[in-house]
Amino acid sequence: MSVSELTELVWLVPALPLAGFALLVVAGRRLGEPAAGWIGTAAVAGSFAASILVFIGMLDRGGEDRIVTHKLFTWIPAGDFSVDIAFLVDPLSVTMILFVTGVSMLIHLYSIGYMHGDADFSKFFVYLNLFVFSMLLLVLGDNMLLTFLGWEGVGACSYLLISFWFGDEANASAGKKAFVTNRVGDFGFMVAMFFAFFTFGSITYGEMFSGDISQTTATAIVVALMLGAAGKSAQFPLYLWLPDAMAGPTPVSALIHAATMVTSGVYLLVRFSPLLEAADSWVPAMIAWIGLGTAAFAATIAIGQNDIKKVLAYSTVSQLGFMFVAIGTGAYVAAVFHMVTHAFFKALMFLGSGSVIHGMDDEQDMRRYGGLAKVMPVTAVTFIVGWLAIAGVPPFSGFWSKDEILVFAYNDNKVLYVLLLATAILTAFYMSRLVFMTFFGERRWADDAHPHESPWQMTLPLAVLAIAALGAGALNLPFTKDVHFLEHWLEPSLFGNEAELAFKGGTKWVLAGVAIVGSTLGIIAGVVVYLQKRIAAARVEPPVFARGWYYDETVSAAMGGPGRAAFQATADADTSVVDGIVNGVAKLVRVGGGWTRRLQTGLVRSYALGITFGVVVLLGWFLARTSF
Repeated sequence: MSVSELTELVWLVPALPLAGFALLVVAGRRLGEPAAGWIGTAAVAGSFAASILVFIGMLDRGGEDRIVTHKLFTWIPAGDFSVDIAFLVDPLSVTMILFVTGVSMLIHLYSIGYMHGDADFSKFFVYLNLFVFSMLLLVLGDNMLLTFLGWEGVGACSYLLISFWFGDEANASAGKKAFVTNRVGDFGFMVAMFFAFFTFGSITYGEMFSGDISQTTATAIVVALMLGAAGKSAQFPLYLWLPDAMAGPTPVSALIHAATMVTSGVYLLVRFSPLLEAADSWVPAMIAWIGLGTAAFAATIAIGQNDIKKVLAYSTVSQLGFMFVAIGTGAYVAAVFHMVTHAFFKALMFLGSGSVIHGMDDEQDMRRYGGLAKVMPVTAVTFIVGWLAIAGVPPFSGFWSKDEILVFAYNDNKVLYVLLLATAILTAFYMSRLVFMTFFGERRWADDAHPHESPWQMTLPLAVLAIAALGAGALNLPFTKDVHFLEHWLEPSLFGNEAELAFKGGTKWVLAGVAIVGSTLGIIAGVVVYLQKRIAAARVEPPVFARGWYYDETVSAAMGGPGRAAFQATADADTSVVDGIVNGVAKLVRVGGGWTRRLQTGLVRSYALGITFGVVVLLGWFLARTSF
């Protein structure tokens, strides 16, 4: 096998987590702890190794040869329509599988320590392996139906994982909320799939992106896809499920909210960049402004949260908004770049928060932390790396990717840029608040609390992710075209749809300087309020932020009041009208049959009389027609 033929090993990438899932279903409980955890981790580690081999195979190919389809078998043959189980191996999908499997492997390893002693230890890894398999199917599918199969798979697994401790009513409700909210987005995906099939006669990406399409049809498909993307990637107004999903175990939060499920919508829109460029001009603008609104809205809410995981949850919603702004401004490389760096620093911070919660005996309220850096040094140092990355401090990775988005926002619309820059400053402020309240200042924990550092299975992933969060910015440095590694790598997948900047490098340096000043101001404001306490925290944390602008409460009240009545009316209409028609037809047939049965007397004379009557009727009918 030559180096370029290593891409043929792509089937191993989803197959290994699927094999791990099957093995754990059969023998997981018998294997118990920690063997079940190590098997689940080894399966994903094998998938990561296979992804690296596929990546090496891709590097050996030229630019135009870096789009390869590997067909396993025909799944649905139906006349002219057929769907294959086939994997699309291109720079975009390979980028995704590298960080999905890499980060998932670290989260699996972390979970061995975090889930220690749990009664359903092996079941947890069953769900994790199935989730990773579904995510890889979503990314690698060469057609919309296979992608949708993975799309639904991650949705179902997220329900199982979020409500893993379903004995608590809040956890069970959070799982149902995520499941139901995502169904709204799934409707959009299905509508887009139907439009695509009616337009192209195919739902395979290669055929769709090489065919002609009208602007109106492209607009309809992209708008439907945007609905699906907003559901999975938690954009306004469908972000509601994500903060509540923090009810699940912390490794689940890191897996779903950092590197996998929430990136699905971003991936989907980047994959459909040819149709996005063919759509009406108001569609990209709509995506950008929804992204900006979501980013700013979630950033303000994060300022008022005291639960460490809730701060990170709203931070995720906000950062996803940045990625949607990038897509809306045609900066697809910047969107993927921020998706990769976000996967590293957000997984790092979620796992770091889990380490804090583990060391604080399940306490999640930051008002009861303080000074933890002294007793949890590894967790503190690695978490600080993640903080500096998301705050946009150079040379940490988040600075480079976020600055790239800001540059394209400036290129597209100056108002968009100013508002996005303000959101970036808020990000630096609320993440500084989290770090200062948790790791610095006076200790505020109870006397019976004994915070301690986590075991090596938990701290090792933190260290690896901290290195990635620090160095991932090197993937696409802005200095010269020669160091735009990610941009050059993704070119074949973007079909030349990346936006061009209208200004030179000097303007980019000025914008980078403004971004650095902005992040510095956000951090200084955090120091003034939460370390030096020159300004009372209550003055910058109005109740409306803590209550999430009352949006969740309003939706819940609407769904529980008028919404419940509307749903009940719909159910009643279904029972009385739809079911009534079906039941009425059946009753009519039954009554008619009963009357007809009475004619079956068993007497030959009666049948002869009936035949005679029929003959007379027929004769009369023929005579009547003859007379005309």
